[in-house]
Parts: sequence; structure tokens; C-alpha cells
Amino acid sequence: MKIAIGADHRGFELKERIKQRLRDLHHEWVDVGTEGDASVDYTDFAIAAAELVAAGAADRGILICGSGAGMSIAANKVRGIRAALAVSPEGARLARAHNDANVLTLGAWQQDDAARVLEIVEAFVATEFEGGRHARRVDKIRDYEERKDRR
Repeated sequence: MKIAIGADHRGFELKERIKQRLRDLHHEWVDVGTEGDASVDYTDFAIAAAELVAAGAADRGILICGSGAGMSIAANKVRGIRAALAVSPEGARLARAHNDANVLTLGAWQQDDAARVLEIVEAFVATEFEGGRHARRVDKIRDYEERKDRR
């Protein structure tokens, strides 16, 4: 699986740990930045990663900022993106299984246990969309996006 990964300055250190874990799990990643802890705007990295996922250049995305909320809001502005902020492995699993989330957002300030963050990432990349009754709901989101774009 190819994963677009990005972070702002608050999430930089965690991004580097996640990249190593993805490598251990034999996943490819594309790092859209940032490259250090100097202050940057999270929106730049959220949109860059989300566009890769929306275009099919990456299968999924992982974004990290201080709270995770800003990355989620920005990524969800890209058509076709369903970004979900997860604070537990179960939340990440359900976001994939029930909502077909294609971008995971994480809050570096919300996670003081690096091992738990890696469990969240592992749950996100390992879980497939269940479809079924959930597909009908995701299709409603897609339909809304298409109608909105035609206005």
C-alpha cells in the first residue's frame, strides 16, 4: 500500500516514527513534508497529501498536527477525501470499516504514548471497508459532492 504522509511542525517527530513503522510493515510512503520543527501551516501539507489520495497516486493518507483537527478539516475540503481523526485503534478501525476513511489524522498533543499511536496507524492500514449498509451511507457523501460540484 502507498501512503501519503504529512505533518506540520507539531507533528514532525511523530511523522518520522510513523514512517519507520510503515517501512517495517512493508508499505510505501510519500512524505509531503514538513522537514523539521520550524513553524509551518498545516493546511499546505493536508491538502498536498489529500490531493495525492484523491488522484489515486496514494492509496491512503496519514496527517499529523498538534490536535489533528486542523489537518482533518483541511483534508476534508478535497473532493473524495474522508479524513477521520482517531485517538484509538478502535476508532481508526471503525473509520475504515464503516466510513471508508481514506485519510487518518492524528493529534501529536493528544498522544503521549508512541506505541499507541503506532497501533492506531496499524489498525488504519490493516482494515478494509466493510461495504454493505455502510456503502449506502458513503455513497450519499459521494453523491452530495457531485451535486455540489455541479452548482
